[in-house]
Amino acid sequence: MLRRKIAGTFLLYALLMPSASFAQMAAPATAVYTAPKEDIDKIKDQGMNHSQVMQTLSYLTNVIGARLTGGPNLKRANEWTRDTMMKWGMVNGHLEAWGPFGRGWELRHFSAQVSSPYSFPVIAYPKAWSPGLDRMADIPAAAAGDKKKKAATAPPAPSSTITADVVYLDAKNEADLAKYKGQLKGKIVLMSDAREIKADFTGYGSRLTDAELLTMANAQDPATVQRRGGVPNQTQMQARLQRFVDGMKRAKFVIEEGAAVAVDNSFNGSGGTVFVQQASVAADVPANPMDFFTQKRLQPWDKEAEAKMIPQVTMATEDYNRVLRMVQAGEKVQMTIDLSVKYDDNDPMAYNTIAEIPGTDPKLKEQLVMLGGHMDSWHSGTGATDNGAGVAVAMEAARIIMAAGLKPRRTIRVALWSGEEQGLFGSSNYVKQHFGEMKGGPNIFGIPDPNAAKPELIKGADYDKLSAYFNLDNGTGKIRGVYTQGNSKVWPIFRAWLAPFADMGASTLTMENTGGTDHLSFDRIGLPGFQFIQDVIEYDTRTHHSNQDVYDRIQADDMKQAATIMAAFVYQTAMMDEKMPTK
Repeated sequence: MLRRKIAGTFLLYALLMPSASFAQMAAPATAVYTAPKEDIDKIKDQGMNHSQVMQTLSYLTNVIGARLTGGPNLKRANEWTRDTMMKWGMVNGHLEAWGPFGRGWELRHFSAQVSSPYSFPVIAYPKAWSPGLDRMADIPAAAAGDKKKKAATAPPAPSSTITADVVYLDAKNEADLAKYKGQLKGKIVLMSDAREIKADFTGYGSRLTDAELLTMANAQDPATVQRRGGVPNQTQMQARLQRFVDGMKRAKFVIEEGAAVAVDNSFNGSGGTVFVQQASVAADVPANPMDFFTQKRLQPWDKEAEAKMIPQVTMATEDYNRVLRMVQAGEKVQMTIDLSVKYDDNDPMAYNTIAEIPGTDPKLKEQLVMLGGHMDSWHSGTGATDNGAGVAVAMEAARIIMAAGLKPRRTIRVALWSGEEQGLFGSSNYVKQHFGEMKGGPNIFGIPDPNAAKPELIKGADYDKLSAYFNLDNGTGKIRGVYTQGNSKVWPIFRAWLAPFADMGASTLTMENTGGTDHLSFDRIGLPGFQFIQDVIEYDTRTHHSNQDVYDRIQADDMKQAATIMAAFVYQTAMMDEKMPTK
């Protein structure tokens, strides 16, 4: 699931809504379609007793591994998922390009340790798209003149390993930064403060409680809420924005001063867990910091960004705190870091994987029911909970329908997205190409552009063909219900469809939305797009965007349950006489 750390802070206040009575939900205008019990029983049997979801996920994570957008592993995953679904009997399997996105990035090798005054290894990971310490090694020899002459006279390739002094950048504002002018060149710079770690007396994992589910069920339709004047916690928001601005200025200063490596503290986690995402690009802070979220800016996957970055690493908090305290105690600390990466500029496009179960009703087979999740991941883990789980569940839901011998009236289309972590790029481009776009108004994250025109829906060729899209992207937890996106018309339908799964813990409907994932691409243009409510398990505390996002953190029984429920929802949507009602 995509995280927008700063933007999300400001969006939070637009998404918080007071509760309302469950009784406000609209009554059905017509009879609700439900599949015959024997069909639901077939789905349950295939999904719970003959599941292949863990085999699918194991290959995707343990064999293919991390799947950074633009990288070779993601392309391999695109092809493998396509081929696997075709082997199961699905049709029209293909990769659909979008973009251009930018350059690929691959980690060749990395290690880090304190080497003086004595040696010990540290747990750390490079940030995605960070340059390597041997960044010049990939520049073609012919770029500086005659290729043969260059090959004969060129010096040895730059080393990917350095040993350098460690400096703590203790700067809270621009005046503090001035004290470090001319002192950082060639140094390994600690960018963060120490972070306190307290004993965990409650455990990382948790499931949604009955009280939490009831609160969700009573949430009011977001569209009916009148926002009150002012912004809650404005002082706190201002302080967060200031910290963000100061962080941008520190990053730009360190990069321009020619530091060798920038190292920061994992913002969350303990026990060696490292939360790490993408490298920072030197950028000027706009006069209005909020413009940072609406104006186009250089991204680390842009080729031009390499000249405005230095190697960047995130370290586990226990190790980072120790190194920082050694420096603060007056010890001369040196670290040895080996970092080599490979950029790939051969194909700037990225790809979604598409495959279908063809519809059987001559009048309805041109209509679509879609399901999916995003296949791209961050690079320190193997993208198991974020979001190999959603990919495996969507694929398994389609397999269940076929293996159960069911014949959907509408065509069922599985879509496995890429570029979700960088901005819902895969799904939003797909929706634009096939279904339409909303011009003007807030962007896909809900951030308004003050210069944008009044929102206008431009329908695509297939807009009226889509009945609904179902998404899974909240980790390994089992399904507890559905976020209905403020669509009261689907409540009678989804309530009936959840009834056979109440004994599996799925019975909650909420008018609330969960943000940051691919159903928003559909919802934004008025198409029914839904994300399932899931138990949080260890998602925010341990796995989301961390090195612990691996296969071993997956709950197999939850995955089977999720795939079974998704299969039932998708199949019944494909069998209804009418399309899913819109809000």
